[in-house]
Amino acid sequence: MSSESPKHVLFGQFAAVAKAAAHPNRLELLEQLAQGERSVEVLADRLKLSVANASQHLQHMRRGGLVAARRDGKFVFYRLADDAVLDLVAALRRVAETQSAEVERVVRSYFANRDALEPVTRAELMSRLRDGAVTVLDVRPQDEFALGHLPGAINVPLAELERRLSALEPGQEIVAYCRGPYCVLSYEAVAKLRARGFTVRRLEDGYPEWRAAGLPVEAGIQS
Repeated sequence: MSSESPKHVLFGQFAAVAKAAAHPNRLELLEQLAQGERSVEVLADRLKLSVANASQHLQHMRRGGLVAARRDGKFVFYRLADDAVLDLVAALRRVAETQSAEVERVVRSYFANRDALEPVTRAELMSRLRDGAVTVLDVRPQDEFALGHLPGAINVPLAELERRLSALEPGQEIVAYCRGPYCVLSYEAVAKLRARGFTVRRLEDGYPEWRAAGLPVEAGIQS
């Protein structure tokens, strides 16, 4: 019989969960999986990793209880084990934001320089949506949009933004969002649109946080 105290056993398991997330690639994989279920091949392509490397990271996270997997023929698909995983990542982010000088420097030098305006909160956007007073712009790739998006959102991936400006109403405020609070896509979209004279702000975070908050979502591709 083990001589370890129950508390020590529990803390060991908590540490195993933390260890499962302890790699930049794994946190980025979790960000991708927060958009919806994906195959190993798609995840590897999105992160510019080899399939073997992506698979190894995913297996570590599965053993740590962060993700779940299913097999479909030759392909393995992964998803977040639970929305509580989003809370874990958010807690890591908050601690780093308040305690890491390097995080503060990167946020100030890169993100704040691109958009100094206060982002739109989820509550504010819900109110604006009810009033029909805003255009919601999803700048993620189309496959992520199809897995789930904010109600009534228009999907214009960042790479297509310049040639699809006609899809946006010039006189209406735009709220842009993507994968999360530090997703570069929405920052770049805001900068491009403001340079073209549009009134645009970012959502405070992304689709995963919106869904986890229990707010309405839609799925599928626009007709």
